[in-house]
Amino acid sequence: MNETLVTVVGNVATPIRYRDTSSGIPAASFRLASTVRRWDREQGCWCDVGTSFYTVWAWRNLAVNIAGSVSRGDPLVVHGRMRVNEWERDGQRHTVVEIDAAAVGHDLTRGTSAFRRVTRARPELTAPQQPWEKGQERAGAQAVAGSAAAGSDIAGCPVGPSADPISANSG
Repeated sequence: MNETLVTVVGNVATPIRYRDTSSGIPAASFRLASTVRRWDREQGCWCDVGTSFYTVWAWRNLAVNIAGSVSRGDPLVVHGRMRVNEWERDGQRHTVVEIDAAAVGHDLTRGTSAFRRVTRARPELTAPQQPWEKGQERAGAQAVAGSAAAGSDIAGCPVGPSADPISANSG
């Protein structure tokens, strides 16, 4: 099946609906209104041509971040896979256009935004320690402990505040 990737600029038309699925996966949805504007030479002004509405779905970390960052009325840029669902009920045809979002951000042509990176604990550093027989040490635990103490992760990449070049230069 071919996927149709779209980027839509518009305003959040409804409150964000956030929930966890029965399998524990975070999900968020909202309606996005996108209005086409054209310059009318006769009237000498911009005129709204029409508004399209899309139902935007987000999953996992994107859903959590949308729920904490986006409100009704916010101008957004949404990028994702579009699908059109059509059905008939009581003799009437219905159509809904949905976007499975891959990326969502505020439209910075219409305002400012302050980005905050989400930090999550690494499971291998926060997992409860297992009781081991006396004199035995887990090699993995030594590697994690040694690299964390040295300021790098398991792969040897730097971690901590000094590892982020943006925050290191921002003062």
